[in-house]
Amino acid sequence: MNKWETIKKTARELRRNQTSEEKILWNKLRNRQLDGKKFLRQHPILVQDSAKPEFYVVDFYCAEYKLIIEIDGKVHDFQKEYDKDRAQVLKSLDYQIIRFNNEELNDIEKVLNNIREYLV
Repeated sequence: MNKWETIKKTARELRRNQTSEEKILWNKLRNRQLDGKKFLRQHPILVQDSAKPEFYVVDFYCAEYKLIIEIDGKVHDFQKEYDKDRAQVLKSLDYQIIRFNNEELNDIEKVLNNIREYLV
């Protein structure tokens, strides 16, 4: 399996196995429901770093604003350094990143309003 097939397979698996919090947000973002903006879920972003290309699969992505939205569950408590390094790489490529923890999705309107602040 080549690199691109691996990336696509990984993204598809993540879409099939999304968390309940990701489902909540996706139901508000899909089909241009948030201010007419197109969002993708579990979207791979290629990163050309020296000789070897890498990729990250982000939870949600709006290409028009290079906006990445990440939902952090309990697993992120154990990978803070990885998340920090990943965010640094993506920010160096001019991506904007918003992070929400699972509990914040309990107030979905507040989350959506926070996202809207990046869509201007």
